[in-house]
Amino acid sequence: MLKRQDLLTLEEYAEKRSTIRKDTIDIKKAREVSLGEHIRLLFENQQTVQYQIQEMLRIEKIFEASGIQEELDVYNSLIPEGSNLKATMMIEYEDVDERTKALSNLIGVERSIYFKVRDHQKVFAICNEDLERETDVKTSAVHFMRFEFDQAMIDDFVKGFEVKVGADHPNYICEVTLETRTQVALNQDFGVN
Repeated sequence: MLKRQDLLTLEEYAEKRSTIRKDTIDIKKAREVSLGEHIRLLFENQQTVQYQIQEMLRIEKIFEASGIQEELDVYNSLIPEGSNLKATMMIEYEDVDERTKALSNLIGVERSIYFKVRDHQKVFAICNEDLERETDVKTSAVHFMRFEFDQAMIDDFVKGFEVKVGADHPNYICEVTLETRTQVALNQDFGVN
């Protein structure tokens, strides 16, 4: 969990921003999973969340203690806690009309996202614990999710056994095998370097 003392002042961040941004982009590349053409998962960790908070403080010019704490309270929930992975899911369509139609056809897709570690049962996402992100007519293009694993699943995950990530929605079925680079990066979320 990030605390106020973990953050840079606006001035310090401005000086180091380009280096931090480059490093964070590299981290994010290793922590990204594409499910087909239109769903992308970004698995968050302390570095990605810290970057997001620093960017919000910079953009909003927040420097008061209460405002900083508010950002910490919102974003700290995205940091994995050792038994889980946490992700931001984005539904991406370049064409606005196509995106509008897709979002109405994909209601509930976020709850269909799963991990399958080796021969264990599927672990489905727990979604949007902060607020409801869908209506009766459409889903949101962005969702926040958490995947909870038992110890046997974690052990097999970090030992390098095959891990699949998928979507099992009537209008979006896709499954991919996690790339080794991504699996190694996500091992850190379970406390393994």
